[in-house]
This record gives sequence, C-alpha cells and structure tokens, in this order.
Amino acid sequence: MASNPPGQCCTEANFHEGKPIGTFKDLFGLDTYIVGEESSNKVVVILTDVNGNHFNNVLLIADTIAKNGYKVLIPDILKGNPVKPGDDLQAWFKNHTLEITEPIVNGFLDKVKGELKPNFLAAIGYCFGAKYVIRNLTQSGPLDAGAIAHPSLVTIEEVKAIKKPLIISAAEVDHIFTPELRKVTEDELAKLDGVRYEFTLFSGTSHGFAVKGDISNPLVKYAKEKALNDQLYFFWSVGLINSKQGQSSL
Repeated sequence: MASNPPGQCCTEANFHEGKPIGTFKDLFGLDTYIVGEESSNKVVVILTDVNGNHFNNVLLIADTIAKNGYKVLIPDILKGNPVKPGDDLQAWFKNHTLEITEPIVNGFLDKVKGELKPNFLAAIGYCFGAKYVIRNLTQSGPLDAGAIAHPSLVTIEEVKAIKKPLIISAAEVDHIFTPELRKVTEDELAKLDGVRYEFTLFSGTSHGFAVKGDISNPLVKYAKEKALNDQLYFFWSVGLINSKQGQSSL
C-alpha cells in the first residue's frame, strides 16, 4: 500500500462556518453540488472523503475554487450514504468498495469530459476520494491533473500507473499516510518518467486537516489554506503548460 485504509479519525471533524453559494442538482445521474461560472471551460471535480458531498466544509472549499475561475462539481460518490457519528466504519466500507465506487466515479468523470468538454479537467481527492483521483491519472484517464490530501487506500501499483501531473498535501501526524508510506510514495513518484509531481508535508497537522482541521489552531488554518492555494496554483501552471503544448487551454 501507498496509504492505509481510513480509520476512526476519518469520522471525526471540526465544522467550518460559512454559507455555501452553490446549488445542488442532478448531474449525470448523481446529486451534485455545482458552483462557478456555467460557461467556464475549466472544471474541477472534488471527490470527497467519507463525510460526503453535503458536508459544509467541502462546499466552502468548492466556493473558494470557483472564485478562481473554475466550475466546481462535487458529485455524490457515496450513494447518499456518508459516514455519520457512531457508524461502524468497517461495516460502512462493505458498501463502498472499489468495485462499487469506481463505476460511480468513472461514469461521472467520463460524462463531464465527454459532454461538458472542458479545456481543462482536474480533480481533488480527500482521503477516501484520493484513490479515485490517482486511478484517473493514467494515460487514458480523463483528468489533466490531480490533487490529493491525506490519501487513503492508494496502492503502490496505482502510483506506478500515474501519467499526469499530481500534487500531494500530507499531514505530519497520520497513521493512514504514515512517514514510511510517504517515503515509498515519493520514491515511486521519482521513478516515473516525465511525470510532474509536487509533495508538501505540513508540520503541526494531522489526517484530515485540509478539509476538517481545527482552524482555530493557526498552524492548521495556515496548512488548510496553503494546501488549497498550492492546488490552485498547480492547476493553473499545468493548464498554462498544456496550452503552450497545444494539449488544452485556459
């Protein structure tokens, strides 16, 4: 493994205050949060952690991304079944295996790519969602770039198959994406021929900081905001480079 399965810490969260500005609608068969200019040809899809696509924190992240010129989509990849306080995580996972979740994710991304026809399509995956970002960064995958934060369930074989740009935001204290697994992941990324990657480790943080960390802690607030800014700048640069190479445009 490049990262371990989610643990009980994934069910714990700090709630961030703010009123989302987007709307929910059915898109390609999935309940989807949508925010940003309808006409934007730059799309970012957020693949959520176990808290799902109605979790206020992730909606506020989408709103921030949209203010930077992107159309942002957060599909329900959990079949309307996010983890709730007190849920048995292992029992929950039996209904959210790779065989169940991947067709949901891939069907949505393929529809976005084929029907919305964005010039630039990226995805951000948090914890549970990170695996499906990685799996769509192969040569034939629909994504132009990906970003993941405190990933879970990713295998080394999936890392080896990456062919598109990837940025990783990691927590200092994380029993899911441990120091040993971070090192293994970095070693494999370094072996990839011509694949651009970026890897940042944030001190003073723990698993989940990029979505549901305690932002009353200045270090966590800084890391959360820096991780998102890094992702946005990374996407901007990938789009710019691809445009100059004739692959896509901003």
